[in-house]
Amino acid sequence: MKIAIIGAGALGLYYGARLQQAGEDVHFLLRRDREAIRQRGLQVYSIDGDFHLDQVQGYASADEMPTVDLVIVGLKTFANSQLKSLITPLLTEQTAILTLQNGLGNEERLAQLFGRPRILGGVAFLCSNRGEPGVVHHLSQGPIRLGEFCGGLSSRAEEISAMFNRARVHCTAVADLKKIRWEKLVWNVPFNGLCALTGKTTDQLLAHPPSRTLIEEIMAEVVAGANAQELTSPIDGAAFAAQLIKLTEGMGAYQPSMMIDREQGRPLELEAIYGIPLQHAGEQGIDLPRIAMLHSLLAVTEG
Repeated sequence: MKIAIIGAGALGLYYGARLQQAGEDVHFLLRRDREAIRQRGLQVYSIDGDFHLDQVQGYASADEMPTVDLVIVGLKTFANSQLKSLITPLLTEQTAILTLQNGLGNEERLAQLFGRPRILGGVAFLCSNRGEPGVVHHLSQGPIRLGEFCGGLSSRAEEISAMFNRARVHCTAVADLKKIRWEKLVWNVPFNGLCALTGKTTDQLLAHPPSRTLIEEIMAEVVAGANAQELTSPIDGAAFAAQLIKLTEGMGAYQPSMMIDREQGRPLELEAIYGIPLQHAGEQGIDLPRIAMLHSLLAVTEG
């Protein structure tokens, strides 16, 4: 399959490298890493085995890239204003678009630009970060769940899922994209925000009893907001939160993406991870006071 990676940060570089390693025809839109990758290739240090790609098809502009069968979007959501200019040159009538971005609202934005039938969404539970230019560190996890924006379990979603699995990325196609989006928020909302605000890693927050309790309370609020959204089946809040906390304890001293963005002076993904979920919950009459406070504190400390 011919694939374009738009948003070649830690997520885009890692998954794109895995797909290329498995024999897919992958094309990367590169910014910071372009010169280093051109000179030295792409190095991946992974818990599943290190590997190096000597040759990478990297481009400085989307206008230089070929049309493809699948566009994978890994952009930070604060860059969504660029979606039209970055994706339009890559499309044929059959091209599918899969967004692996955080939060809510990304599929809707893409559907407005390119039409609902093209769009799939996915959630990636991946612990990775970039090292020096041309280097990616895969620290933990990595599974993807994906589905059609229009709903239902499609052969297209299953085909893309099978492709990821051949590339040593555990991937599952699902019928209810909305549910998996909210399930990812159960982790993203507390850990991204609290780590960015406090400068503490996930293990430090969980080791502090009051912070651990706050994490559990925020998770419960996300679940309440999710279960008001007419999902195909409700999220079992207590059991799911306990599962996520146990998983996070196994990550060690992990820095979520929002914490890294704040440390490096980049904008935060506040609208997708906080603003839109709060709006959707409010439309169903669900009040999420802890999440609203967290959103407010993150917003007031931006810039």
